[in-house]
Amino acid sequence: MTTAYVYDPFELNHTFDGHPENHRRLEHVLALLERDGILDRLTRLPENVATLDPVLAVHGVNYVAQLEDICQDLAARSGGGTSRTDNLGAAGWLDQDTYILGASYEAALRGVGGLLSITDAVMTAEAANGFALVRPPGHHARPNSAKGFCLLGNVAVAARHAQRQHGAQRVLIVDFDVHHGNGTAEMFYDDSSVLFFSIHQYPHYPFSGTIDEIGRDVGEGYTVNVPFPAGVGDAGYLAALRQVLTPLAYEFAPDVIFLSAGFDGHWLDPLSEHRVSVTGYAKLVEELIALADALCRGRLICTLEGGYHLDALPHCVLSTLRALCGDEAGVSDPFGEVEARAEAAEQVLLSVTRRLGIPTPGNKPGLPKH
Repeated sequence: MTTAYVYDPFELNHTFDGHPENHRRLEHVLALLERDGILDRLTRLPENVATLDPVLAVHGVNYVAQLEDICQDLAARSGGGTSRTDNLGAAGWLDQDTYILGASYEAALRGVGGLLSITDAVMTAEAANGFALVRPPGHHARPNSAKGFCLLGNVAVAARHAQRQHGAQRVLIVDFDVHHGNGTAEMFYDDSSVLFFSIHQYPHYPFSGTIDEIGRDVGEGYTVNVPFPAGVGDAGYLAALRQVLTPLAYEFAPDVIFLSAGFDGHWLDPLSEHRVSVTGYAKLVEELIALADALCRGRLICTLEGGYHLDALPHCVLSTLRALCGDEAGVSDPFGEVEARAEAAEQVLLSVTRRLGIPTPGNKPGLPKH
């Protein structure tokens, strides 16, 4: 089996000059992947527009209809076109950070559709694992509103799809984007069949994801947040996976692991201060591959979230793909590491393990039994 990927050039039409989440993110990623030649060793899945059924499993019907209506109106104002040129001068804003254009609704559905294609391939063993190179990102989108550059909750839609269409009983979602995946967390906050684990900078946008946000009702204990202060670097992130995620994952025993792969914690990224390196991200992915191999027959499905430095992001993606497909070339990190404050992570990790009763010397596992 091979590593699958999706890339849909239509998504480049969702763009706004001067905004950090623009079409150049994917253009720069694809340019590096093509120069490297790694795409020849992967399986590209066909482009796909998601139907509404999986989307409405996590989003309200009125919100989705509103998105479509707004985009149709914007497209009409730009002469009915949806190309980048057509979109110029016909943009709207859903909040202070999230723009929308005539092409945005279709781009969002194509982003979801691409991730669903990866999900189908991995869950049916047509691919070993996969990476959805899609945008706009999704982990901030709430059930009934857009937020933080995100229109639709890509990974949430795919997680529920894995359950409903492929019989996955337990789904683990890991989110290492530097911004808390508030939308994903909200969609599964009272659900014990989805374990949501997020490492993020705090306090930082969207100013959620505290240690005490652990889920509600039967979902209590199935939302796990590691809200790190600035500067924790590679060592802090790796410690969070090993000390917090790994014991919980073994107890939870997921049928599939999804990764919201946001690379905006890189030390060059303009939107964060976490000082993670490309090499650090590659180590995290390697840890998740090992978990997937041990727990769920290697089923690891990644989707692009943030990452706004146009040189660092492509190398993060390339290194992730190399890890997924076992490429002997290994990590591609021309930038190296910077000094970090790993000790800043220690107190947070101690508080998280105590709050949830995560296995440490003297503790017992803390996932509730329902």
